[in-house]
This record gives sequence, C-alpha cells and structure tokens, in this order.
Amino acid sequence: MSARPKLYINQGIPEDGEAIKLYRKQCEITMYDEKKGGVVSVPREEFLRSVKGVDAIHLAYPAKIDNEALDAAGPQLKVIGTMSVGLDHLDLAECSRRNVKVGYTPDVLTDAVAEAAIALTLATARRHKEGMADVKNGVWGSTWSNSLYLCGKDIKGSTVGIVGLGRIGFEVAKRLKAFGINRLLYCGRTHKDYASEVDGEFVAFDDLLRQSDFVIACCSINPSNHKLFNAEAFKKMKSSAILVNVSRGILIDQDALYDALKTGELHAAGIDVTTPEPLPVDHPLLTLPNCTVLPHLGSASINARHAMANLTARNILAGLKGDPLPAPVPSQK
Repeated sequence: MSARPKLYINQGIPEDGEAIKLYRKQCEITMYDEKKGGVVSVPREEFLRSVKGVDAIHLAYPAKIDNEALDAAGPQLKVIGTMSVGLDHLDLAECSRRNVKVGYTPDVLTDAVAEAAIALTLATARRHKEGMADVKNGVWGSTWSNSLYLCGKDIKGSTVGIVGLGRIGFEVAKRLKAFGINRLLYCGRTHKDYASEVDGEFVAFDDLLRQSDFVIACCSINPSNHKLFNAEAFKKMKSSAILVNVSRGILIDQDALYDALKTGELHAAGIDVTTPEPLPVDHPLLTLPNCTVLPHLGSASINARHAMANLTARNILAGLKGDPLPAPVPSQK
C-alpha cells in the first residue's frame, strides 16, 4: 500500500497498548474521543460521517454495521474488526457480499466473562444490591428484622442450568464445580462431548427451566433465540430460581422479566446485558430490589480488554494487506 490506509476507531482503546502502537506505525487514524463527545458511544450520525472514505473500522464498541453504515463508508472499505464475540450488531451477509472482511475476538475474553458470570451469580444470590443500598441509606445498624435479614441463596448443593455450553458456558461450568453444586444441566443445539469433564447433563430447554435453581445464559445470539426468556419460559421456572444473563440483552423479554420479578413468579435476576444499552435510568427493572443490572462488564478486565484490542488490530492489519485474518467470523472462514 503506497498511502497509509485510513482507519476509524469508534471508542478509545488503551493508549499504552500494542494495538494503538501498531496502528500509528501503519495507518492514518481517526478515533472518537468519548470525553470530548460527552457520551461513551459515538452518536449514529457522527459515526456515519466519520467512516466516510475509510479503509478499516475498529469497533471498540458494538456500533451497528448495516447497509446504511457500509454505504456511508464506501466501496474502498476492506475490513472491520469488532472487539466482541457477539456479532448481532453486524450484517455479516452484507459485509461478505461487499467483500468486506470481518474479524472478531473469540477466546481472549472467555475467562473474563466466565469470572463475571460467577460474580454476578453470587451478587444476585446473596442480595448484594440490597445490602449496598442499606449501607448507603443508613438502614444497616438501625434495623435487623430477624436472623434472616438479607439472607440469600446458596450455590452449594443446587442444580445449575447453563444455556449454551460453548467456550464461555464451559468455563462457567468449570468454576461452578468448585462450589459443590449438586447437578449441572445444559442445553443447546447439540450434545457436547467435553461436558463429561464437568459432569454436565444434556437436557431440553424446558426441562432445564423446570429443574434448575440457577439458570445462567451464556449462549450466542441467533434469530431463533430472540426473547427466548419470555413470559412462557418464566412460568416454567421455579419461583425460587435465579436467572443470570451474560449473553445479550435481546435474549430476554424485559417486560416479561419485570412482571415475573415483581409478582414473585421468579425470585431474582442478574443481568450484565440489556436492550437497549445503556438501559434508560427510568427503566422499571432498575426499581426492583431483586434485579441486579450491570453495564455490560463481562469482558471488563484490563488483561482481557488489551487482548481484545490487540487481536482486533491484528485482524484489521491483516485485512488491509489482503492476508488471512487471525480470527475471522465463522461465516467467512
């Protein structure tokens, strides 16, 4: 390439990281500054203006890539790299039709998300949201209704159901074994041979709902599982059950979740992902003491984010040179 290729990065990436150093040596960079912009994610209209004429797009934040975005970028666009495992924000078929390569970041965030899933499960089960509120509001020390004040659920001896025993689901299962759970159930499209390593039992989704004390969603998103957790699903779950979602917000019908939690049909929920993101501050779910909502922190460890940025940079630089991407999306392998 005679001229330096133009690269747009839609959110700041680590200034001391390998990725930005590689980019500065080889690319002409435009990067959204969330401090100047005033919001974490670049506004849509600004994004569309910023990608005009670029050769590559680095998605540090999952902006929607559709016909409109691809048209705005132009026919010279060669490669898109997304710092994610989830791909629901990308029109992969249209990218392929336009010969735009797409890379993603599997494996490098697996451990971070698995740890986050365990943390969220514990926080929800042991009522950390309510406890923190009592500390802040001065309730702690002023009242103690009885010896069961703020007591929560034990993971030990429980039946845990994992929806999607892929990379992340399997790592969650491995960590759960250390808690002394009684049974580990999982569901998905196929039986997994490696499930025997965690004593996993392959069951139908409905059976998993009926039997599990904890249901942890780790599956990838596809058109068939949008709002998989709906009013009908909640009716099949134990009223004492806890739901945890570290997949994508679209997996849950949030109106139905609110109703189930409000009426006691479901005991509690911990969700790291929502629709939309960020969730509006006046959303009904945020009013519930038994719903713990986090701002999509699954991969938010320093090591994981550096690794994601670095792999994305390697994907983009390979695509700009016409070389095979280190981590192409499955549909382009």
